[in-house]
Amino acid sequence: MAGGNSYTIVEYFGGDDGYRCGYCKNEKGNFSHGQSGKYVYKPTMMKTCCPQHPIRCHALNFQPAKSHKKILKKMSKFLSKGELPKGGGDDEPMDSLCEETGLRRSAKACHSQVEVAAVPETKEEVVACPPADSETSGQDDPPTVQDVVSPAATPKPGMGADPARPPCRKAKDLRKERRLRKEQMKCNAGEDAGSAATPPTPAALGLAHQPKPLEAFIHESLPDGALHCLEVRLVRSSPPCPQFKASFDASYQVYKLYQMAIHKDPPDKPSESQVRLVPVSFEDPQFVASFEQSVALYARYQTAVHGDAAHECDESEAESPSDGPEMGYGSFHQQYWLGGRMVAVGVVDILPTCVSSVYLYYHPEFASLSLGSYSALREIAFTRQLQKQSPKLAYYYLGFYIHSCPKMRYKGQYLPSDLLCPETFAWVPIERCIARLENARYARFNQDPDAGDARTLKDVTRAMVLYKRTVMPYGAYCRKRKGPCDREQVEQYATLLGQTSAESILLYRA
Repeated sequence: MAGGNSYTIVEYFGGDDGYRCGYCKNEKGNFSHGQSGKYVYKPTMMKTCCPQHPIRCHALNFQPAKSHKKILKKMSKFLSKGELPKGGGDDEPMDSLCEETGLRRSAKACHSQVEVAAVPETKEEVVACPPADSETSGQDDPPTVQDVVSPAATPKPGMGADPARPPCRKAKDLRKERRLRKEQMKCNAGEDAGSAATPPTPAALGLAHQPKPLEAFIHESLPDGALHCLEVRLVRSSPPCPQFKASFDASYQVYKLYQMAIHKDPPDKPSESQVRLVPVSFEDPQFVASFEQSVALYARYQTAVHGDAAHECDESEAESPSDGPEMGYGSFHQQYWLGGRMVAVGVVDILPTCVSSVYLYYHPEFASLSLGSYSALREIAFTRQLQKQSPKLAYYYLGFYIHSCPKMRYKGQYLPSDLLCPETFAWVPIERCIARLENARYARFNQDPDAGDARTLKDVTRAMVLYKRTVMPYGAYCRKRKGPCDREQVEQYATLLGQTSAESILLYRA
């Protein structure tokens, strides 16, 4: 709802019973607590079978690793020649991972790097055609956790390369050295002729190490005659813009095929509401009726408690602060189109400090293109683009890092990144966390033994509840209610949220 002092209303579900884990398939090993509405849950980290750690990437400092460049090259090869790689993708699709325009781009325009077009209501951009082969870039890659070579990988005596021969070197390094030697020979010849020329430094010759940025890989031009052009469209999903509504059927069909092929859902399980990710429709009479009641209740609360004027209490539209990105904050779908065919959809939230990846689904026919990792790279580049408009928007959230699930460890390759300490809620560089997770399923990442969470619950009576359409502290609710006050459950809920959040969110009490 609109207004700076508005409340979110939640209903709490305890997490004392275990249920099936979607990662390790343990039938009773998953423990978490949940709140309804737009459902959120918090894993019981010390108890659950697969602890889930929030992970964020420092988007501005990200440099693609070798594995990322291979994925970009694979996509470029497909767009150029139309050949899909054999076998499945080499990564797990983003599980907790946008642009629309009325213009159709010509084949000639597909060879440009970036084209921006504004359309009514959305002002999204069209990012053209993907990266070409990056192998000739001449840049080294930053090491990743997976790049570390173990002692077991060292060749045994009498095995492997001949130790008497000099080690192999990259051709690009040899070319640099030859170039530098030629320049130095020219300078020496000039000195012999009486010249006072100074030999150029490697930096002056352009040989200094300058890693190629992510955008250079993504926006490199395709060759003439490329068979495909990839178009990425950003459309607002909540509230839905006209472009989202127009493309919804195509999006739903991709989602249905994805759920059936990748997650083995029966044909009748994938629903349209799952694609919207919000179970509301303004075409639904029951929702419209309850929504109007909700707005009326909200208006009474704001005018009585906060003294707002009546005209300030209408239903909210997209958040569009002056210091935010042009499209505002909210939920969006980043649609991937090949010609007139939608092949993938990345669901993202654009927030004041980050782009948060919610979900990705794609047509199973294109699984071998590693679209989970490819979309993550595009979303990191998108975050960097938004940061130019909104300086504080500098992080890319990848959902959860799950070290106990090998298929989910690929998220740790997007460096530099941090994991959230489950005890102090401080962000800790992932390199320091991995060593601890190798030794124990559950680990505290913050190495300061005296550190704690400053937001920990101190007084449950100040937690806010909504009871009989009235907002009140939990202490007043206990005095007003006749009978049990569910203190144990409310304390469990407020402990999970912490003092500040418990006082700013309304817990529904029947």
